[in-house]
Amino acid sequence: MKAHATLLNKNLVLLIICQGLFLTNNVTFIAINGLVGLSLSPSAWMATLPIMGYVVGGALSTSIVAKTQHQFGRRRSFQLGLLIAIISALICAYAAISSNFWLLIAGTFVAGYYSANGQLYRFAAVELTVASLRDKAVSWVLAGGILGAVVGPNLASWTKNSFSVPFLGAYITLAIAGTVGILVMQFIHFPGELKSQQPLSAGRSLKTILLQPVFLVATIGASLGYGVMNLLMAATPLAMQICGLPFTDTALVLEWHVIGMFAPGFFTGSLIQRFGAIKIMGVGVILNLICIAIASTGTDLHQFLLALFILGVGWNFLFTGSTTLAMTAYRPEEKDKAQAAINFFVFGTMAFTSFGSGAMVTTQGWELLNLGSLIPVMVTGLALIWLRVKKLTPQP
Repeated sequence: MKAHATLLNKNLVLLIICQGLFLTNNVTFIAINGLVGLSLSPSAWMATLPIMGYVVGGALSTSIVAKTQHQFGRRRSFQLGLLIAIISALICAYAAISSNFWLLIAGTFVAGYYSANGQLYRFAAVELTVASLRDKAVSWVLAGGILGAVVGPNLASWTKNSFSVPFLGAYITLAIAGTVGILVMQFIHFPGELKSQQPLSAGRSLKTILLQPVFLVATIGASLGYGVMNLLMAATPLAMQICGLPFTDTALVLEWHVIGMFAPGFFTGSLIQRFGAIKIMGVGVILNLICIAIASTGTDLHQFLLALFILGVGWNFLFTGSTTLAMTAYRPEEKDKAQAAINFFVFGTMAFTSFGSGAMVTTQGWELLNLGSLIPVMVTGLALIWLRVKKLTPQP
């Protein structure tokens, strides 16, 4: 009980709330931007370009975010990200009103800066508790995404027809959520959040950090795990619409998918402490394979629902395990550049899969999309086996 009480201090609880708001933004964007893009785009294969804009913006923002984190500290940098989230949501709202496809892409591109900030919440979690509980702190902050799981898809469904312009209400609500996030973040105290006295180049070179086998495999697990999840999740609303399923069914599938992503966070940290990050990541790979097998059997609601739920759990095991593994490969003074590097690869992979998902599902179909996702899953599995055989992973 003592350890539990120490883990869930005020600062960590507030950060969990901010994670929930971040995922509300993230999931809502995934749920609606492909459909809004489909209604505005010149060609169907371009439908997921707004989602690609979101992750490309995130990839290009990682180095900028690293510098602002280093210069201004966690809280101010996170608040800047939330301010940009408000601005981007309003840009998207105006794009929907004016039926401007390219402005919609610009709005989601700007939102990528917020996404690059939000991806650092899990790393900031370890600074808000004792060292022995850092695995649990990471998984509990990721578990805050449950709020996004429930609110995001339902927000899209509830507000779809609030105005004459479909999904305009969702964009406006996201701007309000960003404002709430700024207020919540104001009450979080991050240790040592004043301007750093060390240069950003402190510690080993980025090349040295990247070439460590442990960091390399952690990066592969995080980026390809996120890439496969994004490939299938971004395509799901389009695939279900093509199959003639109503948006209420799509919202239900996305809700359970995101519950699968973040509900395990309440115990993933404990599993990692007991079995080690590599084994938990391996289970994530197996769950991804099960997801693909189920998704390939058909396109009824229950097949979408079960496949996407299992995909979410697999992502949680891979991403939480990768985050924990990566933290063993860099020193405290190297955190900003190391975290920026791993997030850059995550966003870069997501950018590719965001575009590929729309192009493939509208031209080749849902089944071929699932078969193609086997390649990154197998690469991740082989990387884990290599690290395990080489016995380069730290013991749990």
